[in-house]
Amino acid sequence: MMRYSCMVCLVAIATVSLAPDRAFSQTPSPSSLQLETKILLGDVKGRIDHMAIDLPRRRLFVAELGNDTVGVVDLNGQKVVHVITELKEPQGVGYVPSSDTLFVANAGDGSVLLFRGAEYASAGRIDLGDDADNIRVDSASNRVFVGYGSGALAVIDPATNGKIADIPLQAHPESFQLARSDRCIFVNVPKAREIAVVDRFASKQTASWPIENGSNFPMALDESSGRVFVAFRNPPQLSVFSVRSPRFRYNPFARDVALDPGRASAPRIAVPHMLPSSE
Repeated sequence: MMRYSCMVCLVAIATVSLAPDRAFSQTPSPSSLQLETKILLGDVKGRIDHMAIDLPRRRLFVAELGNDTVGVVDLNGQKVVHVITELKEPQGVGYVPSSDTLFVANAGDGSVLLFRGAEYASAGRIDLGDDADNIRVDSASNRVFVGYGSGALAVIDPATNGKIADIPLQAHPESFQLARSDRCIFVNVPKAREIAVVDRFASKQTASWPIENGSNFPMALDESSGRVFVAFRNPPQLSVFSVRSPRFRYNPFARDVALDPGRASAPRIAVPHMLPSSE
């Protein structure tokens, strides 16, 4: 397999205004996000997947799926300071500040591996069985959620490092987002052609938003406006949902989405264009 000198770019490639009275726009403005820096990840084979951050240490975790590694990036020094090796197609990463633990979900063997402290010492293993993927951390309830297998969210207690519940779904979950103001989890389930709405305290799906296109992978949530942003791969488009129905559509080539809620009058959604490159 070809190797690439991979890098993390701290940049928004395309930003979309979310003001209710304003059409979607890619027009650059002084407030648009701009390229700040590029951080080389080194000789990494294959593609990278999801990322997470340790804010107190200013360290970024990068799941290097094709390389079976997780790179640890020092954002202040703008360099890789550690590499966790011998993984099995790592996809999801999540950092739990209360226990200073990094959770790594592996697609290859369905495991979630735990690494603790500044030196990332091995701290445990949870076997989910198949295709462990996205990870989300709910700091308020001290729970970790992991999408995996043919259709479930595993609920993990980081105090005991054990799985305490499963939330069944119709098919394998892709990106999902936790509402902070209520009990809901919104889950992309492409093979079921739906966005599932889950009650995380009752551990069950409570609603389904049917969709025509089964390529809904990335997702972001803006709780302040009650909108869920879902990027589709084929055809490439961004759809915005309220609790009742879609409101807007925008069509970039999207690999992931991220919400910048800092601008109260008109928050922005960032849509990175993830194109292959040998540079």
